[in-house]
This record gives sequence, structure tokens and C-alpha cells, in this order.
Amino acid sequence: MNILSTLKQFIGHKNYEFNINLIPDWSIVLDHYNNLIIADDCLKGNKLTINSNQFFCHKKEHLIILGDLWLTNKKELSSKLNLNCQSNLNNDYELTLELWKKLGRDCLNLLQGMFAFVIWDNQEQKLFLVRDKVGSRTLYYYQQNGNFYVAPRLKSLLPFHSKELSVVALRDYLTCSFVPGENTLWKGVKELRPGSILTLPTGKIDYYWQPEQNIKYSRQPLEFHSNRLRQDLEQIITEYLPKKQPIGIYLSGGLDSSCITALCAKLHQEKIHTYSIHFGEECPNELEFSTLVATHYQTEHHILEITPQKMWDNLPITLANLDDPIGDPLTVPNYLLAQIAQENSQVILNGEGGDPCFGGPKNQPMILSQLYSNFSLNSNLINNYLTSFKRCFVDLPNLLKPDIYHQLEPEKSVFIDDLTSSNEFVNRLMLLNIKFKGADHILTKVNNLTRSVNLIGLSPLFDQRIVQLSMEIPPQYKLKGTEEKAVLKQAVTDLLPEAIINRPKSGMRVPVQYFFYRYWRNKAKRLLLSRKAKIADYLNQDLIKEWLNYRGDVWGRYGLKLWLLVSLEIWLRVNQK
Repeated sequence: MNILSTLKQFIGHKNYEFNINLIPDWSIVLDHYNNLIIADDCLKGNKLTINSNQFFCHKKEHLIILGDLWLTNKKELSSKLNLNCQSNLNNDYELTLELWKKLGRDCLNLLQGMFAFVIWDNQEQKLFLVRDKVGSRTLYYYQQNGNFYVAPRLKSLLPFHSKELSVVALRDYLTCSFVPGENTLWKGVKELRPGSILTLPTGKIDYYWQPEQNIKYSRQPLEFHSNRLRQDLEQIITEYLPKKQPIGIYLSGGLDSSCITALCAKLHQEKIHTYSIHFGEECPNELEFSTLVATHYQTEHHILEITPQKMWDNLPITLANLDDPIGDPLTVPNYLLAQIAQENSQVILNGEGGDPCFGGPKNQPMILSQLYSNFSLNSNLINNYLTSFKRCFVDLPNLLKPDIYHQLEPEKSVFIDDLTSSNEFVNRLMLLNIKFKGADHILTKVNNLTRSVNLIGLSPLFDQRIVQLSMEIPPQYKLKGTEEKAVLKQAVTDLLPEAIINRPKSGMRVPVQYFFYRYWRNKAKRLLLSRKAKIADYLNQDLIKEWLNYRGDVWGRYGLKLWLLVSLEIWLRVNQK
């Protein structure tokens, strides 16, 4: 596989600069003889066999750990368990192995932070795959002929499996703009779910933590719950802030990123860099609000203009740095922001998580439909939910080729169990956003695109403690009538300008509708309507042609659908070589 040459061939620029840096980039094979083989990029293709007394990474007696750990409560854990070795205070891997040795898998509930790792127990001859509670880091696995293949990046498994697509994952991508649940776009390749542990070679999956509705203090006023939220946010951000180093913050000017900026300004003594984007003078922007916040807290503010040409040219490299495709137009701005942010700091914070945890406005149409419509049948409810993504769900019967569509008829949606649970309806929507959009879209996007330039991307509003607290807050304090995120607003009302607290949520909208119509239509036609297009085996190109000609676009949504398809086609070209 040669991603560099594939990208250059696609983009058509002979001298285009690419910097694909898969972090981390290792893979493990557990063969049918229970031999464990680790391959890592730093070994230059060499392999180490654990069972022959060679080992790589961190080893403690019969235990070996490999993965990605970033713990925020190391001192607390060391003190609680009477771990006196000084190295345990400075080395997340050593500490985790010591905890595992003492407590086994019960130690996982004690870990706070971001992690995805594997532990090999040479005595038990078992491999344990572990992912953190909210899905900040990823692990993928594949089984064939008695062998198991494991890696933190989907691309690292490409040599081990076929390039056949999962039609269920394809359907879900076209519906949501990301692939939710354990499926990936590659047939048979699975993603370990957040808060779970997979034991190999048995294949048993257990959940050590799951977000659950647990409403507390329901008779207490809004102020009580906002005070609890403020206290937790200050503690978490304090843990996240690096000592004696500048930090960066992605600042849109909305409530979520603004409150993170305000709290960092209060708690951090070093320089703060903030980053905002716009798409040129001809497109609406939120610079008025982001500049207001940056000025209020005296940050060093950086504004990046993203032109249509820059968006199009950087889509291939952005998708190359993702795992499954993500059809969110903000992926490219996130990649470009990381390029400039890494010049000033090693840590970048963002406001991701405010909507999923505290009731953003995207949930209001579903709530209104639930109040004023008769959803006695679960099929009506799930169809309404899938339609709310405003992508291609209603188009699937015509968009997918007939043989593909018929394969999907017996396949139920991954969302159905959570959507039809007995939880409060608002919390059902919150849990869906946290478990799927959070883990499979937002956090994966943040993690991969910041790490493409060795940045550490942190999402305080998606910390497991905030997720847990959000499930304890009564629903009426998240969506209070038509007011979204009431409890979060109350928690930071003393810190933010009134114009930020009271402004309506608009979201960072990339003008893809306008860009396709004015700049990208011919490029997209050559890409999507070609006989050699990768999507041609699965999708109806006649319908796509209608979209490219903007026939019947009453609601102005063809731009988002076309971006979804362009992203898919490029992802397939990059990965199927």
C-alpha cells in the first residue's frame, strides 16, 4: 500500500506536500498457536515473538502492555494502592501493569483519562484489549483462520484483510456521515466499543462501564446542578492543563468552546492561543463572537481563512489521516487548524461534547416530533431518528443499487435498542449522541487529526466524569423548553459575556452547498460519475447526476450529500490501492 502515491495521483499535483503520520502505528497478531507477534513502525518491519522471551514495550513479570495511555489521576492511584515506586508516578504503563497485577480487570474503573491498550498475560496465555470509557482512543481487530489481528489504526490492518465492504456499515455511513457501532467499512473488521474489554482467543466481550441514566437530586434547582458541573469542569481542566506550557483552544464563538476558553483563562497562567476559521467574505461567519471572547480573555487569536480550493485540495490528506470515512465537512478545517496550532503548543483543547451531554438544538426536532406525533411503533421512531441526520436515509431505496438494498432489509439499526429504551426521552437522545456520535465521529476525528501533527487534542466536555454527571442531571435542565444546555449556561454565566450566553446556537457551518454549486461541481462530476468510480459498484450514479445538477433540491441539502459521497469515493481510492 502506498498512500502517498495514491494521493498524488488523485489530487493531480506533482509537487503536492503530504505528511501522513499514523500515530500510533503498530499491529499485533495472535496466531492459532497462541504466539503473539508485535510489528511496529519503529522496528522497520521486524517482528518480535513474545513467547520466545523477547518483548517490546512495557513488561512486568508475566504481563506485557502495549498501547496508548494518558492518565490524569496517577498520583491518586499510586497513593490509594500504596505504590511507592517513583517510576509509577511518572509512567502510565508501569502504573497500569501494577494495577492489573493487583486487581485484574477491576482496575479499569479506577483509570481516568484516555487510553486504548492491550495486555498479554503469559501465564494465562490470554490477550486483553481495553478501550477507555468514552472512546477517546481506538482499537480495531479482525479474525481469520484462527488468527487475530489487532491495531489502534484501521489502516494498520489493511495487509491482513480483504477490501470487501460491509454493506451495513455503508448504509449507516450514508445515513449518519460516520460508521456507528462495532462495524467498520471493511467487512469483518470490528472496532472495540468504549468501556469494554475483549479477551482473546476466547472472543468474549465484557463492558466494565457504560453511560446510564441515573437522575439524582431531581428536586434541587438549576443552580445546584450547575454548581456541581462547574466544580467538575474546573477540576478536569486543571488536570488537563500542561505545566508551564502554552495551550491552544479551537474557538468558534459558541457556548461550548467559549466556556472552555473562559475556564482555561481562569486556571492557566501561561499563554493561551485561540483559533477560529472563516470561509471568505462571501460566506457568513462567527468571527464577531469568537473575536469577542478572544479579546475578553486576551488570548493570542489566530484566524484562518479556508478557501474552496484549500478545502478540496486537503480532503484526500484529511481522509488519509482518519480511519473509517467521516463525511462531516468540518474534518478538513480541523486538519488545517491542527497544522497551524502545532506551531504554538503541544496541547489543544476544544468544546466538543456540549451538545451530546447537555442537549444541543439538533435534538429539538426529535423532541417536538415525539411530543406532537404518535410514535406507537418503534419503526416510526427509528425512521424519524435516522431522518434527523439530514443525510441520505430517505434516499437509500434509490441511492443504493437494488441488490445491495435488498441485502439490508433484515438488518436492524444499531440505534434501535437505545432509542426504544425506558429512559427519559431526552436522555435517550443524549445517550445515543454520547455512545455513537461521540465515540465514532467526534472523538475519533479530534484524536486522529490532532495527532497527525503530534498534537494532543483534549475534550473536557467529553470527559467520562462530565458524561456521568450529565446523566445525573434532570432532563429539564439540559433542554429547558426551547433553551438548550441550560445547566451549562448557568455553570459559566459569571465568566462569559452576555452576548455569548444568550446567542442562539448556529453551529459552525461549512458552505458546501454554495461551494459545490459555484466551484466544485465539475470536479465532483469527474470523480463520482466516472465508470471507474469506486462507488459505482454500490450506488446509483443516475441519482447522483441529478444531485450534481441540483434538480429538486427544495431544502438546499444536496451539498451535504455530495460531500458525503465525495469523501467516500476518495476514502475508497486511498484505501483500496
